Amino acid sequence: MGDPREPPEGAPDGGSGNEDEYRSVVFDESFVRAARIQELSARERLSGSFARATRPKVRLGPLGTVPRQALALLLVILLAFGAAVYFGVTSPTRPTARPQGSQLTVSVVALSPASSVRPVADPANPFVALPPGYSDGAVGLGTPAGAASGHFSRVEVTKALDTVQRYLVASSLSPAVLVQGATAEVRAFVTPGEQAQFDASVLQPTDDRHHALTGWLVRFDPAQVALAADTVKVAGAMRIDEADSGTLRITTDHTFVYALKAAGAPAGAPVTLETVRRQLTFEFDRIDLAAAQLRLVDSVLQAGPAPCDGSLAGVVQPVLAGTDPAAPPSGPSAVDPGNHARPAWQVCGVLAGG
Repeated sequence: MGDPREPPEGAPDGGSGNEDEYRSVVFDESFVRAARIQELSARERLSGSFARATRPKVRLGPLGTVPRQALALLLVILLAFGAAVYFGVTSPTRPTARPQGSQLTVSVVALSPASSVRPVADPANPFVALPPGYSDGAVGLGTPAGAASGHFSRVEVTKALDTVQRYLVASSLSPAVLVQGATAEVRAFVTPGEQAQFDASVLQPTDDRHHALTGWLVRFDPAQVALAADTVKVAGAMRIDEADSGTLRITTDHTFVYALKAAGAPAGAPVTLETVRRQLTFEFDRIDLAAAQLRLVDSVLQAGPAPCDGSLAGVVQPVLAGTDPAAPPSGPSAVDPGNHARPAWQVCGVLAGG
């Protein structure tokens, strides 16, 4: 038998048949009055005195309205982009163009003997008459201890000094460079921006203040002279400063004394002392330091005894003992290449002390 609460004809079509579960709900008069929709009067709508339930927006003219949160987000993005552009432009570490072209300026000065050149008294001990202060080879370079500069750390300064010392050894003390024509060992220290200038100086040395090979290294003509001793005596010092906040500068001033004899001369042949002063200025940026390379930007070479009428651009041309020198120049006072208190820049001079 069916449920007595259901109509005799059954539940209406489409009905759930469960309406009776809501029959206990009574919608009294107070509930109906509370749910009544309050319609605003025309006066209230015109006065705008009612509170709107919408989120405030910012009007942008013809573009419509933008929520305040979206506008704030847009401002944050614009500020971040502006800051990125500013710091990208003003950053001191941004890459700069590396120096290229003829950077080295060279001056070579021949010091002519005032009279006939005398050989050393004892060919087996050719340096005995040198004044105090000269040492053997690299010891005489006087490389200082590295100390931090204004913008470079102690490690960076020490690395620069080490690079300069090794360059001076290769370019001033190596027999392969001095009398055998080698250049690769010296070229390895030169930055890529100066290598073309170095190569041109090797292939066609010219006394044009930029392409004298003797600005880069010391070389003698092996067809004319030979080393009478493997030892080279050296005296001098190095100075550290900065060209600017990104460029470390090291200036060196050294006198090298070589014992030479005529090419092919037997043992015991007369020996001549050739004195060469090199005053060099090196610069480094941090890329140079990382590559253990240097930029040689200034070079002055004094050499004597050497003829004033010869060219020192390709090789140092010593006047050997027993050779009649050309007439010395008139006018200039005697120049001592071992006196570092005087500047090296000058024209041909007279070698002090004969």
